[in-house]
Amino acid sequence: MSCPMTARHATLAERAPLDGPLPAAYPEEINRRYRSIEDPDLVRRILLRPEDFTPENALDTAIDLEPAALRILAAQRFSLPPVLASAGGAEHLNVRRVVARFSSPAKVAAQAGPIRERVQGIRAEFAEQYRSGERIDLAHHLAAVIPPEVMHRLTGVPIPPVAELKRWSRDSLELFWGWPDAQRQKELAASAAQFHAWLDTSVAEAVARDDSNLYAALHHSGLDPARIRSLGYFLMIAGQETTAMLIQTALRTALHERRWARCTEKESAADLVGQVLAQASSVPTWRRSVAADTELDGEHFAQGEQLVLKLSGGVLGEENDDSLAFGFGIHRCLGAGLARMETEVVLNAAARALPGLEPAGAEPDWMHLLSFQAPRTVWTSLAAAGVAA
Repeated sequence: MSCPMTARHATLAERAPLDGPLPAAYPEEINRRYRSIEDPDLVRRILLRPEDFTPENALDTAIDLEPAALRILAAQRFSLPPVLASAGGAEHLNVRRVVARFSSPAKVAAQAGPIRERVQGIRAEFAEQYRSGERIDLAHHLAAVIPPEVMHRLTGVPIPPVAELKRWSRDSLELFWGWPDAQRQKELAASAAQFHAWLDTSVAEAVARDDSNLYAALHHSGLDPARIRSLGYFLMIAGQETTAMLIQTALRTALHERRWARCTEKESAADLVGQVLAQASSVPTWRRSVAADTELDGEHFAQGEQLVLKLSGGVLGEENDDSLAFGFGIHRCLGAGLARMETEVVLNAAARALPGLEPAGAEPDWMHLLSFQAPRTVWTSLAAAGVAA
């Protein structure tokens, strides 16, 4: 049975920071730097011309960093040379082929069972709080835990402790896609430098093991250590954190739209996840840079112009169309199937394992950056009437 669209569900995107016209969601500093493109047909045409609209700015900071923050990064010799999402041409395709082997449809499908078992195990960890009706933050207990474990099983790469990984990931997202003030930039730069140093060691150890892990496979393909580290940085902050953010939004939507019980059915959970991807994806925009003066669909694009392309948030005119949610063209997200599957399985398994949950507490604070959004918390408690645990 598929969850029907309801008037309450339509408010999901309205509450998401990047719903509606992008310029309205950004500070003026961002609007001065970037041109927002929201027409889906034009977005697709841009993404089909990577030579003219390059991904070279995909890992640039959204704003210029202050000298003090740059000095902190320079002291660690921090660098993220182009790779995968920020690269093009033959090198991009070579790396993409290697990475794709670790997220094949068969390997992704094989993760569903372990994820369901893990949800049951996590439910057992807070069984007493659940039965007593205490507040539980599903963002912390579920969404933060499962994606890093899945990534480790699929890739074999080292994963730092969850608390450190979450801090490093969120700080890096804010540093590269936010608009932090000078003091906050120094704090974020120090965190990014720590993460970079940890990656230096973990990449070297993984390559030295010469087993079937992703870093070793990239090394054998001819990728240099700096680019392996750059891919590791991207993988950690995007490969697992954005999936965790998508899970948070799906869990919160199911609860706040009173669809939790219906999502015990796999099809209903899948339907809700598709609507979240269409209306309030955790990655609702991509960036591109204009390589040379060009015309497209009657619009002029100047060399060096920086673009923000809208992928999610009602851009297609149909609220359940998520066809742009993971991008389009040769850079389409390799983890699309994995992120969707993880979110559907976690939502369905959680609804089964935790019947009777209701939203608790005030509306959450949303992470709101140039290209990322998600509720930071998903507070819940057992309904007052109670359900047998």
